[in-house]
Amino acid sequence: MILINLLPHREARRRQRKQAFYVGVGLAVAVGAAVAAVWYLALQQLIGDQQTRNQFLKDEITRLDVQIKDIASLRAEIDGLKARQKAVEDLQTDRNTPVRLLDELVKQTPEGVYLTSLKQNGHQVQLAGVAQSNERVSEMLRNLLYSSQWLELPELIEIRSVNVPVSQGSRETRRLFEYQMRVRIKPPASAASAAASAPPAKAS
Repeated sequence: MILINLLPHREARRRQRKQAFYVGVGLAVAVGAAVAAVWYLALQQLIGDQQTRNQFLKDEITRLDVQIKDIASLRAEIDGLKARQKAVEDLQTDRNTPVRLLDELVKQTPEGVYLTSLKQNGHQVQLAGVAQSNERVSEMLRNLLYSSQWLELPELIEIRSVNVPVSQGSRETRRLFEYQMRVRIKPPASAASAAASAPPAKAS
């Protein structure tokens, strides 16, 4: 009977399986490391791209902030220029107001109505005087309401009849009507518009 010793053969197979296992583990580790490295590089690329975009947005925001400040400064300068222009225009208007006021009152005061007092407070003007009749005062109110280019909102404050001497030292008297009224000077824009749309005066 022949006896064969199988121990060395089994030991060799065991070593082969162990080596194969280690090789497999090594390959798995290598593949895992490669995947992890690729994922890490891809993640770093994404982070870098996002940081680049973030920096671009920050730069754009900074640039826009500068432009907004420039625009705000320009608007402030424009508003300042407009305010100064308006102040000059208002000053010019205020200088012309007394002349225009007197000229307009001459135009709108009918015959038989006389002014004895004129007081201006801002855009409000208070008038006082005497008239030959109530109708004359009513006519003046209508003129100021419908025909005046520079005056508006006439309002009768008071009217009363008085007897005055016909002449100094005379006992003979005549009946007149003392009145008080207020009227408002139109704003420059409204007055200018009314003046522009008014028909030209007829040549006498």
